[in-house]
Amino acid sequence: MTTINLADAKAHFSELIAQAEAGEPVCITRRGKPVARLSAVITPRKPINLSRLKALTDTMPPQAETAGEFVRKLRDQDRY
Repeated sequence: MTTINLADAKAHFSELIAQAEAGEPVCITRRGKPVARLSAVITPRKPINLSRLKALTDTMPPQAETAGEFVRKLRDQDRY
C-alpha cells in the first residue's frame, strides 16, 4: 500500500485515483497518522441467464452475410 501525506495527495489526486483503480490501495496521512484510504470499488457482476439469452437469440433471424463480409462492406463504403 502506498502512503502519502495530505498535501501531496491533493497535488497528485488524479494519479492516486488511477493507482487505486488499478488495484493498489493508497493510504493518506495527516501529520504522520493515517486518516483515509483510497481503494477501488468492486462491483459484483450480474450473472447471465443463459436460457433467456438463448430464447432471445433463437427469435432473431439469421444474417445473410458473415461478420467478415459485413465489416468489409462497411470499410469499403467508408461508413465507420
